[in-house]
Amino acid sequence: MNGEMRIPDAAIPAADEPFYLPTADEVILFEAAYADRTPVLLKGPTGTGKTRFLEYMTSRLSNYGNYGKVNLTTVSCQEDLTASDLLGRFILEKDATRWVDGPLTDSVRNGGICYLDEVVEARKDVMVVVHSLTDHRRFLPIAKLDTVIEAHPSFLLVVSYNPGYQTSIKDLKHSTRQRFVAIDFAYPSVELERQILIHEGGAEPDVADRLSLLAAKLRNLNQDYLIEGPSTRLLVYSSRLISRGVSPKRACVSAIADVVTDDPISRDAIVEVISAYFGDGDG
Repeated sequence: MNGEMRIPDAAIPAADEPFYLPTADEVILFEAAYADRTPVLLKGPTGTGKTRFLEYMTSRLSNYGNYGKVNLTTVSCQEDLTASDLLGRFILEKDATRWVDGPLTDSVRNGGICYLDEVVEARKDVMVVVHSLTDHRRFLPIAKLDTVIEAHPSFLLVVSYNPGYQTSIKDLKHSTRQRFVAIDFAYPSVELERQILIHEGGAEPDVADRLSLLAAKLRNLNQDYLIEGPSTRLLVYSSRLISRGVSPKRACVSAIADVVTDDPISRDAIVEVISAYFGDGDG
């Protein structure tokens, strides 16, 4: 619709692209969604590469699509984020006021991808303002300016959330979900995670092997011990500590066990698994 893709093999990142190894068909899905400007919902646990994937896809669309430069605007949502923070506000300058666009308005005006990361953490009024951008209308009403902004042809809204970490109080309504196509993210396979740890964490192959197997083991623990398993990000942190001379067990305890739980019983169980892979050194 808005340009044909000429994307090379997604498993071979170009030198100037953010490093990302596809785990399924997420690259193809996103290319198709962007071509039709269909809003995208990225779902998955913390640290499974949702943000890195979007950075990677933005680079690939810019380099290989017939779109020109595709800009990425990222907003990290939190409980104090309001609709005004996204839309913009008037600011006082001497004896006058001046309107300053927020990140969403700027992206709608000028094009590119606007990414609302962990969108359910924002206040409820945030989702209300994006509804008209997620259907055939593709416009953004700004009451304070008494105007409606038509979305730039290259504009695309992308949101993410972690369904396993939400409660009935903080969750995406079904009426909101059905405004997006969803791309589901899970932890990478042991082999893919091994490659990531070597590239991103500077891990030696043997350390990368044991870290990826450790992660798979911990992610299979009963939820009585862990609500959510260690992310690939935490494994990268462990790798970097080890590469700086920290003992493997101590690095894993610091970057994994002490991060994913505060419960002493759960921590002991995790440390026991770590010891099985990295010995009984300091920890």
